[in-house]
Amino acid sequence: MLRIVRTDSSNKDFQELVALLDAGLKIIDGDDAPFFAQFNKIDNINHVVVVYSEGKAVGCGAIKEYEPGTIEIKRMFVREENRGQGVAVALLGELELWASELGFKTAILETGIKMKPAVQLYQKCGYQKMPNYGQYENVAASVCMKKDLR
Repeated sequence: MLRIVRTDSSNKDFQELVALLDAGLKIIDGDDAPFFAQFNKIDNINHVVVVYSEGKAVGCGAIKEYEPGTIEIKRMFVREENRGQGVAVALLGELELWASELGFKTAILETGIKMKPAVQLYQKCGYQKMPNYGQYENVAASVCMKKDLR
């Protein structure tokens, strides 16, 4: 059974999972890793979700205000051995619920074009591709998506 905890970026389990995420992204993104890393700092993120299975932290994600009414989904990660077990769907659902409770109407996110399972997950959860936004605007390796939370 999954246990979902709302916390912030000071959570040690979140920090451990993000370190695993970053290590994997360095391999996937290669020479582009430093570019993306600059947008993924976790200092002072106030809205973090950690998912536990049998007492072990198995997934994480965060939300951060992008602009009034719009939240950005950040730092989504599920341990490889826990993928395909519904962790990511539960995690994303909790982030969206929290964002709605905070009054946000839209969720946006960026993932990599090489991250096909992530793109498929987000599409399955109702996200649609959108033009790349902000710092990702002219980045061919990025896929940006959005979802109406209302």
